[in-house]
Amino acid sequence: MEFGISVGHIAAVDYAQHGERLGFTRCWVTDSPLLRSNLFATMAAVALSTRTIQIGAGVAVCGMRLAPEAASGIASVNALAPGRTFAIFGTGNTSMRMLGLRPTGAKALREYVRVVRALLRGEEVPFSLDNETHPIRFTSLEQNHVRLDPPAPVHVAANGPLGQAVAGEIADGLCTSIPRGGTIGEALANARRGAARAGRVLGDDFHTSALVNVLMLEPGEPLASPRVIAEVGPAVMTNFHYLVDWVRETGKEAPAYVRPVWDEYMAFRRARDAADAHLKMHASHYATIDPEEARFLTPDIIRNFCIVGEPDELIEQLRRLERDGLKQITFHPPFERRYEVMERFSRLVMARM
Repeated sequence: MEFGISVGHIAAVDYAQHGERLGFTRCWVTDSPLLRSNLFATMAAVALSTRTIQIGAGVAVCGMRLAPEAASGIASVNALAPGRTFAIFGTGNTSMRMLGLRPTGAKALREYVRVVRALLRGEEVPFSLDNETHPIRFTSLEQNHVRLDPPAPVHVAANGPLGQAVAGEIADGLCTSIPRGGTIGEALANARRGAARAGRVLGDDFHTSALVNVLMLEPGEPLASPRVIAEVGPAVMTNFHYLVDWVRETGKEAPAYVRPVWDEYMAFRRARDAADAHLKMHASHYATIDPEEARFLTPDIIRNFCIVGEPDELIEQLRRLERDGLKQITFHPPFERRYEVMERFSRLVMARM
């Protein structure tokens, strides 16, 4: 099992450096222009400040830029950290929602990844824009503005079956989240269906990763402790924010893991909604907990959204996920607690796996 950290602040490169020293092997850089630092500027800063950790766009959002621009960004970082660069592309939730827009669909994701992946492999590929289609490719490679060798792997981030199938069809790996993306077995089954449709067989080199909420308990610590709420509350409520839009737009019933408090939570949101709700709801994204939302973090909700336990229990759960086919996890501690969480997890869990 590999372990990753996440960086979204260009001034927090020291966090990536410290993660590298502690044995974390991947650094995901977030892509939310109205919330975090610029994706490629931050990736470049991490690349120039580290030596071994893999640096990836995680998750780069298709709706934020044209596919050739995304490919150029990844290839530029690959010139700074050759062989240490990867990219995870998704339809986007927070970044698109903060523009008042919906995430892109699976069909658009597939086309986007097709173009980016081909360009990063030095291929010529048809590219369509404004109802025109033309062949494109990187040129003047001898000037070393970008680096395509070794090619940066391109993964797809998806929680639904259609997007997970796209990963199996055309990508080098799948990134999902727990519990929103289903079990690892279900996600891989969807990816294999996509691979079969494209005549592919997913081998051992197909990378599987997941964004998870990890909660390491102190001996005898209750799930309602102030420390627990402060540590996992921001991540759990970020999942709630995603589900608010999903339920409203699809008309589907909320997933079972959130139903114990869902009706009460939606009543709370309706009372709060305003013209700028799309900004306010997502402003705390993985970083802080709104005091008025903390009451929805019941012990059942925390168990449903997190990998929970004392170190021995966490190790067993992670080994079970590894047996199911998961190769890497990344989690987002609250910004103010990130060093404490990372160091404790490295010492008590990673060192024993």
